[in-house]
Amino acid sequence: MTPEELLAARDRLVPDVVAGDLRVLFCGINPGLMSAATGHHFARPGNRFWPVLHLSGFTPRQLKPWEQDELLSYGLGITNVVARASARADEISDEEFREGGRLLTAKVELLRPKWLAVVGITAYRTAFGEKKAMIGPQERTIGGTRIWALPNPSGLNAHWTARTMAEEYARLRAASQDDGQESDTTR
Repeated sequence: MTPEELLAARDRLVPDVVAGDLRVLFCGINPGLMSAATGHHFARPGNRFWPVLHLSGFTPRQLKPWEQDELLSYGLGITNVVARASARADEISDEEFREGGRLLTAKVELLRPKWLAVVGITAYRTAFGEKKAMIGPQERTIGGTRIWALPNPSGLNAHWTARTMAEEYARLRAASQDDGQESDTTR
């Protein structure tokens, strides 16, 4: 992909991979330029979403971004807090995040996933006005949907390794398979 092709993808939208009653709806911050150029979520080669999803046990093998529609067969989906693509997440204003949180809430109310997993604690805090939120299950719900804040799988997030991210994602996987009883995976 050339730099010109990537720049041309700015502000494009990447279609959601969604269905009703998913087990987990993963929610990215916003699409990067590579994702917008290819039409596939988490498409940048250094992004750890697909490896972490597999390492955590959500998928039986590591999917490639262009195989994203296979997630639906596992009861999983993908959307974003902010729909428009940008080169960096810091190009998104707080107001855009808050509006994204309102739109995401409406989407979750319509689709009714068991869990909404926001991959990026800062995006979650800003979109939902939860300034002190931490990684893990949240007290907030959207209807019957529980929320889990996960570490951002971007290669720029050096605080988390693929292995430690996979451990946190696996906690969500265990909770999402729970029959509704209080799980020992919640803190």
